[in-house]
Amino acid sequence: MLIRRVGVQALTMVAVATLFLAGNSSAQTAVTSTAADRQQVMLTVYNSNIALVRDVRRVQLPSGQTELRFQGVAPQIEPESVQVLSLTAPKDFSVLQQDYKYDPLSPQKLLHEYVGKQLTIIRYGTEYNFTKEIRIQATLVSDTGGPIWKVGDHYVTQLFADHYLFPSLPENPYRKPTLVWLVENRASGPQTLEADYLTKSVNWTSDYVLTLPAQKDAADLSAWITVTNASGTAFNNARLQLVAGQVHRASQAVRPMMRMAAQAGVGGVVMQQVTEQPLSEYHLYTIHRKVSLPNNDSKQIRLLGSSGIRFEKTYEVSGQTYYYYSPLQGGKPVKEPVEAHIKFKNSDANSLGVPLPGGVVRVYQTDSNGNLELVGEDRIAHTPKDETVNLYIGNAFDVTAERKQTDFERLGNNLYEEAFQITLHNHKTEPISVEVNEPFSGQWTILNSNYKYEKISAFSVRFTVPVAAGGNSELTYRARIQR
Repeated sequence: MLIRRVGVQALTMVAVATLFLAGNSSAQTAVTSTAADRQQVMLTVYNSNIALVRDVRRVQLPSGQTELRFQGVAPQIEPESVQVLSLTAPKDFSVLQQDYKYDPLSPQKLLHEYVGKQLTIIRYGTEYNFTKEIRIQATLVSDTGGPIWKVGDHYVTQLFADHYLFPSLPENPYRKPTLVWLVENRASGPQTLEADYLTKSVNWTSDYVLTLPAQKDAADLSAWITVTNASGTAFNNARLQLVAGQVHRASQAVRPMMRMAAQAGVGGVVMQQVTEQPLSEYHLYTIHRKVSLPNNDSKQIRLLGSSGIRFEKTYEVSGQTYYYYSPLQGGKPVKEPVEAHIKFKNSDANSLGVPLPGGVVRVYQTDSNGNLELVGEDRIAHTPKDETVNLYIGNAFDVTAERKQTDFERLGNNLYEEAFQITLHNHKTEPISVEVNEPFSGQWTILNSNYKYEKISAFSVRFTVPVAAGGNSELTYRARIQR
């Protein structure tokens, strides 16, 4: 009986060992996929310097456990965001283990690979005014804290070398950024795999050109998208999408849908090569043609063009809250800038009505000779449909403002009463209106004023003051403020 038990145990151990070795042998099978296997690449770029990459490849996979090496990924990859799936046989393909390996070659690493081996050291010397090459055969004993060489029977430190001659490069499959998966595959043969991951250093911005006519009140607006790729790899013939909005980053990556919008135009806007659609709390722009993005390069794509946009030019003077708690310049006049603004409604009725991604708007105007001149620029935030775009283009030259504190009284603890006179000068040949925005803090009351005011927030009012061509206007008001 004892002999039988020992025999059974021995057979069981042999069987287990055989299975283990077979499993190990299978796991040692390695398949390398390069960018040449790529069938499609899709890129969703966020305007927060990240991009979601979908890399679709055709790969020949054996059955069983395989080490799948996926080369050609971006060095700026976020490894924790990676996922891979089989589009051909999703139920027969599973990932057991995942790694990201990148061991770029450097002179120091190459030298380290030759510890214990012989190298040729090249030195240059001068003999009879001629440069002479000196070759020394030496064995690298150590490279910790500096190389130690064995030359003949002696060990040498601080051996100056102009350069080294290496007979070959050591084998290393991870000289390029590589995703490595241990996969269990139950369907041998070619499979279409999709690897998704986030990478840093891919970004996009939008730039606008607003062209104002010399006389009319209708402008033209065009927009361009600039996509910048500094991820460390090129994306050739990529299907490109752009997400506008402030995406909150947490532990899990956002994966936007790949659904196409039904219509390519909205209102009177000509969308150039681009389809826009809402995506959760953001907006997704899909480029209709494939785009190649070389590494360390940028690409400009036309976003939209629209004409007949009605706009208005406004002039604004803005006060400061500290004016109300102390004497201002001893009652002497204080010059204040008059800001010039261009405003227009982003609506269907105004030949727009599309979500405008945040970016820089450069404003040009036609002069009397028909030439375009830059008259200002401003940055806009993401602007939804039916919102007003307000562009500060600079300070007016022919419109000036002077503020004078005509009275100041401290009535009690943190209680003040004061009066202001704001004189507006218009040196233009046409009448204008100037908006005077006055901010307060604490509890406030306007006791009297010679122009009506509009309460635009809990702590601010706006006076609209007309000023005749070549004329002046004076705004006076008295306020009581308690902090």
